[in-house]
Amino acid sequence: MSLFEGRFAGRTAIITGGASGLGKAVARRIVAEGGQVALWDLNGDAEAATREIGAAHFVSLDVSDADAVHAAVQASAGALGKVDILICSAGVTGATAPVHEFPVDSWQRVIDINLNGLFYCCRAVVPHMIANGYGRIVNVSSVAGKEGNPNASAYSASKAGVIGLTKSLGKELAEKNIVVNALTPATFESPILEQLPQSQVDYMRSKIPMGRLGEVEESAAMVCFMASAECSFTTASTFDTSGGRTTF
Repeated sequence: MSLFEGRFAGRTAIITGGASGLGKAVARRIVAEGGQVALWDLNGDAEAATREIGAAHFVSLDVSDADAVHAAVQASAGALGKVDILICSAGVTGATAPVHEFPVDSWQRVIDINLNGLFYCCRAVVPHMIANGYGRIVNVSSVAGKEGNPNASAYSASKAGVIGLTKSLGKELAEKNIVVNALTPATFESPILEQLPQSQVDYMRSKIPMGRLGEVEESAAMVCFMASAECSFTTASTFDTSGGRTTF
């Protein structure tokens, strides 16, 4: 039983990247706390995750396709009845290489998913929230978006862009009962680490003062606060789960 039983009663959420990692952990908590969720993912296990979590709706979706995102919002809003919450956690790491050797196709793919895709999701969902007079948007960024990681320029740039977009959108919606914030975690245990060489994971661990990687549930707990009605006077901002790494 959740410590916050009923916190999301009557609320609905769309969660991108919802079939694994942070997205799945957040989805599980929202359902356990009384909410309904729609999972968006390309993960091959996504339908199984939908059944496991008890999600109300599932869309197999590449968020870098703006038209597909628009159609998915319409479908999920119809299935859920409304959209109260958007959690943008879909993302990829891209190549591990210095800028002068970074593959152009990898750069484009990272920006398309991590930044452009997140923009498409926010753009499509916001009109529903304005019409309902309520909304919570959580955009998953990274400590890399604040500090930059060497040999991860595309990822770092995309996550810095997420912070900038979040600040802009949060200010636009500040008087509409819609709050928009970003999470800036340090590296935590997640399937996305499988996309990285061990040397890169070791580097990122070495930068965390607590001396360990985060746990997905630690970031999920923060996201669920950000997605709740309790988070009512903080918008256009970032919340940190970095084990002491971030300095601002």
